[in-house]
Amino acid sequence: MTNPRKRAVETVVNREVIAPKHAGNKVSDYYASNVFTETAMREYLAEDAFKAVREAMRSGKKISREIADSVAAGMKSWAMANGAHSYTHWFQPLTGLTAEKHDMFFTPKGDGAIEVFGGDALVQQEPDASSFPSGGIRATFEARGYTAWDPGSPAFIMEIGDGKTLCIPTIFISYTGETLDFKAPLLKSSAFLEQAALPVVHMFDKEVTRVTATLGWEQEYFVIDEALFYSRPDLMFTGRTLLGESPAKGQQLEDHYFGTIPERVYAFMLDLETEAHKLGIPIRTRHNEVAPSQFECAPMFEEVSIAVDHNQLLMDLMERVARRHKLRVLLHEKPFAGINGSGKHNNWSMSTDTGKNLLSPGKTPKTNLLFLTFFVNVIKSVSEHADLLRAAIASANNDHRLGANEAPPAIISAFIGSYMTNVLDEVEKRVSKGKYDELTNANLKLDIHNKIPDVMLDNTDRNRTSPFAFTGNKFEFRAVGSSANCAQSMIVMNTIMSNQLVNFKNSVDKLVKDGESKEGAIMRVIRQYISDAKPILFEGDGYSDAWAKEAKRRGLNNVKTTPYALDFFLTKKAKELFVKNGIYTERELEARVEVLYHSYILKIEIEAKVLKELVVNNVIPVSIDYMNKLITNIKGLKEVGIVASASKSQKDTLAKIANHVNAISDGVVKLEVALEQAHKAKTTSLSAKAYCDKVKPLFDVIRDNADSLESLVDDATWTLPKYREMLFIR
Repeated sequence: MTNPRKRAVETVVNREVIAPKHAGNKVSDYYASNVFTETAMREYLAEDAFKAVREAMRSGKKISREIADSVAAGMKSWAMANGAHSYTHWFQPLTGLTAEKHDMFFTPKGDGAIEVFGGDALVQQEPDASSFPSGGIRATFEARGYTAWDPGSPAFIMEIGDGKTLCIPTIFISYTGETLDFKAPLLKSSAFLEQAALPVVHMFDKEVTRVTATLGWEQEYFVIDEALFYSRPDLMFTGRTLLGESPAKGQQLEDHYFGTIPERVYAFMLDLETEAHKLGIPIRTRHNEVAPSQFECAPMFEEVSIAVDHNQLLMDLMERVARRHKLRVLLHEKPFAGINGSGKHNNWSMSTDTGKNLLSPGKTPKTNLLFLTFFVNVIKSVSEHADLLRAAIASANNDHRLGANEAPPAIISAFIGSYMTNVLDEVEKRVSKGKYDELTNANLKLDIHNKIPDVMLDNTDRNRTSPFAFTGNKFEFRAVGSSANCAQSMIVMNTIMSNQLVNFKNSVDKLVKDGESKEGAIMRVIRQYISDAKPILFEGDGYSDAWAKEAKRRGLNNVKTTPYALDFFLTKKAKELFVKNGIYTERELEARVEVLYHSYILKIEIEAKVLKELVVNNVIPVSIDYMNKLITNIKGLKEVGIVASASKSQKDTLAKIANHVNAISDGVVKLEVALEQAHKAKTTSLSAKAYCDKVKPLFDVIRDNADSLESLVDDATWTLPKYREMLFIR
């Protein structure tokens, strides 16, 4: 076979299952074996160094350089004992991916060498800041930047083939101090949340000394064979198929969701889980998702910064482990048209160091008032800053998914379920304008636990159309894209909640100062917040046209594309929120948005170039070849004296193909013009909008014609793997 598509299919059909490396081993035998855990630290660190690191992990207390030297020596000994001979500062630049530069432990000495790793190397390194996106903060001639150790996230050993490297999680900042990564502002937002939440918690429980945001993500992804992947330039360079006719069978039979996991994919999953568990990533769930060849994995929830690190690590692991099995993982939000795309649901909550989940109802009226306080403040914060949550999930990839039949719409709303809706209605009605009776008043019926069995953590229904849904003891931000760094949305969520808690505490204190009881003041403010947040609460079908109209009536924005959603980050309200609370400086915020605009432009531009290459080098030549066969056939029929009507079908097909080829050629010309005009826009923002409004719509015109040709041209000559092969042959 000379057809590359046929060769790829033949290769896939003859694949054998590659057995996972560690099948059958108990997870407890190797869990976190590649992590510098507290247990490992106790063994390899001096007592004072261990205490200093533990204190830094728990409270953010700085570590002296002398202690850093001691920690570095112990960390090196542990890493080398586990086979690592190099180290790297592992960080998360604004590319959305991770970055690392490896250095060896050894240094020459005399005629030989010794292994050296000191506090200086542990605490700080100097990568080239101008080579990463900075939004203009760093120019090429201003290359210096710093990575700085984050003791709150444990070091780990990454295994790549036979090599092992000690990875030290770090933040990334410019020479002049601006943050150039996702981790630094995430840590700031987490610190702000604790600072804002503790005074509120202390109204109910003085024993609490820490409050942390928690995150449990759910990672969706597609898997296809690498032979098919390499035969599709669009998948290789953009992560999604820019062409492809939908197969007769997609997901309409609903037979893939929670179905039997294909054997090759199952072997990959087992290997992935082993590697994840060695790195302390608490993956516990695996299953088929709704679309064919779509799957999901999910861990236990963790402190938000650790959870973000683990998700970034997992995405890297997925791609590397998949290659062992001759597979490719597709993390793009919409790799295939016509079927479900992939998200990364972010399950967000807050926990205390006493073990209390602040979004979980308690067993007494007092603890239920604590729950109600935080619950209402969440929905109030979302109602105040819904547009920022929309901006946080904006990307070229996610634009293809939001509002489709498997993802929430671009309208940000909150779903709390009928039970909590009734609770809030009851609170709003019973808290009168006068002073509030003591919480022990049985008539208020806020003792929620009496109405729900203790085993029912999820006391709400699920609404797949809601971007932000309460699921019993947490809020699920469903609109986050599968390829995104979770930090982006978590920074926004932490910040808006923290700001809201500060406002709440100030309002309560003012009422108490004016003579209101503490409980009465809390309930009065909560009642007002319930009323304020009503426009954001929606329990119905988020996909319906009726909701779009209703949302507009309520004053909710419906911004469907990234360049316009990103503008929300630059409003006066947004700048005040982030700058006042120390999450970003104004320059940092503007620079990040500039990076996001530029990333959008580059992705659309790459897709445009790949699309042009596909149709010019594959679709049009194959179609012309088939047209020539039809012409030859028609001429042959005429030569042997067969009446013209006998060739009607061939002529009709020939005309259709010719029309589609011409339409594609015209589309490519228009695409080139639109690209040139978009590139000339005066600002990055205007350029991104031009790419969105003028360039991207031409993709659909070209694709529609190319997909029509796929259904007309001889299957034996079509060179690009088809949807039916990529989705169903493993």
